[in-house]
Amino acid sequence: MSTEQGPADRDQHLSTAVQLREAGHRAEAREILVALAARFPQDVEVAYQTAWVHDALGLEAEAVPYYVTATSTPGLSPEERSGALLGLGSTYRALGRYPEAVTTLEAACAEFPEDTALRAFLAMALHNSGRGKEGMEILLELLAATSGDPRIARYRPAFEEYAKDLDATF
Repeated sequence: MSTEQGPADRDQHLSTAVQLREAGHRAEAREILVALAARFPQDVEVAYQTAWVHDALGLEAEAVPYYVTATSTPGLSPEERSGALLGLGSTYRALGRYPEAVTTLEAACAEFPEDTALRAFLAMALHNSGRGKEGMEILLELLAATSGDPRIARYRPAFEEYAKDLDATF
């Protein structure tokens, strides 16, 4: 990578790194992205892609600061932002940082209420935080709302009721 980088160089290197990651050449992508992140430390797109490649390589602890940068400032598209928040929350969870995972994922679910993946990860983080009942209720709600299985659909009203309060009796 040249020492003089403008926006066009940044875009070209970022595109190359994303293509490498998508092609399974994650270590090569990481090299490019770490160098880009050093040159553009506040660039949320670069931070998001750098976090993602670290996660893909199993380097969760190293991904966190990049996710924090990516989610701390505006600039990502809504799809990228929800992905970055999911990445940060799930990475906190994978690292055993459960309170941070719950806080991040709850905020992400409030910002993106239709994102079912965020809610599923929140359910897992709630379980890990000793709030398994709340997590199970979220999962039942997701099951009722998203399953196309006719056997599940037959019991959708029951799942929806139990999602409101798993311990309810009738």
